[in-house]
Amino acid sequence: MRYAKHKRSEASPETQEEAGRIARATQKPGQSKEQTRLIAQGIQKGIEEYKKQQKARARAADKARKQQARDNQDASLSESFAPEEVPEDTDSPYRAWLPWLLLLLSWLGFGLYFWLSKTP
Repeated sequence: MRYAKHKRSEASPETQEEAGRIARATQKPGQSKEQTRLIAQGIQKGIEEYKKQQKARARAADKARKQQARDNQDASLSESFAPEEVPEDTDSPYRAWLPWLLLLLSWLGFGLYFWLSKTP
């Protein structure tokens, strides 16, 4: 069974107190208590909205920070497992000829084998 999230209708006492203080500080002469209460409610909603925005920004910044840390970690791991470049040995000029020489010798060996096997 799923339960719906209930929105908190009551603001924190600190927020209510701060909104009331601001509303009383900006109160005009001749303003009724009801008007002051409505102004305090508007200020309270503004404070709550501001806090929600700040929480959302903090979550987004934290998410971006974690993603960047993950990307940096992935980059460092890929660098650590990257194959190292093997320097080509240039000490002997005959190294490049060795595979070709072996290929030529093997063909000569096959040719010699088949030539000798035909003549009894």
